Amino acid sequence: MSDLIPLTGEPLALDLVNTRPAVGDLLVTPQDLRVWLELQAERFSEAREFTAAGPDVADLVSVRAVRDHTARALDRVRHGDQPETGDLEALNQAQRAAPAIAELGWNGEAVTLTRRRTGPPEARPASWLAEAAAELLADPSVVKIRQCEADDCVMLFLPAHPRRRWCSAARCGNRVRVARHYQRHKPPSG
Repeated sequence: MSDLIPLTGEPLALDLVNTRPAVGDLLVTPQDLRVWLELQAERFSEAREFTAAGPDVADLVSVRAVRDHTARALDRVRHGDQPETGDLEALNQAQRAAPAIAELGWNGEAVTLTRRRTGPPEARPASWLAEAAAELLADPSVVKIRQCEADDCVMLFLPAHPRRRWCSAARCGNRVRVARHYQRHKPPSG
């Protein structure tokens, strides 16, 4: 992974799309995927198990495919347009490769519910991410997704506050404020 720290904390599908910022791709190697999945481990119970086994090139290819289909579908849906059928079908296919089930159990005192994925282990991360994409695409708030207003940023975010303009106040917001301050206080050219 590059020196750029991935933007996290947005809906999972946006975090995935945001692994391709303007400066390059944060998911180039299986190790990059492992690092990113570790950052998402709190959202994905199987992430620790999967990252311990170590993603391979096939895992990386399937996750990047989900990212590409998600990005294209999100770009259309957030602008009120119909997504391409191929993108939706690819996301559905990724989910079908390792479907999730709600497994019931008993812990001695109460019924427990554990979400597990069936299907081959190598299909599970892409399936989990495709499911997150499906949930976001079907959420009415998808039309509120914005692109960062910094000139050189392509990150997407779902603003909790309507006045939010940047993907991150510390990242792009600070750069924009510093640039504005410099423009106001730069010495006259002579």
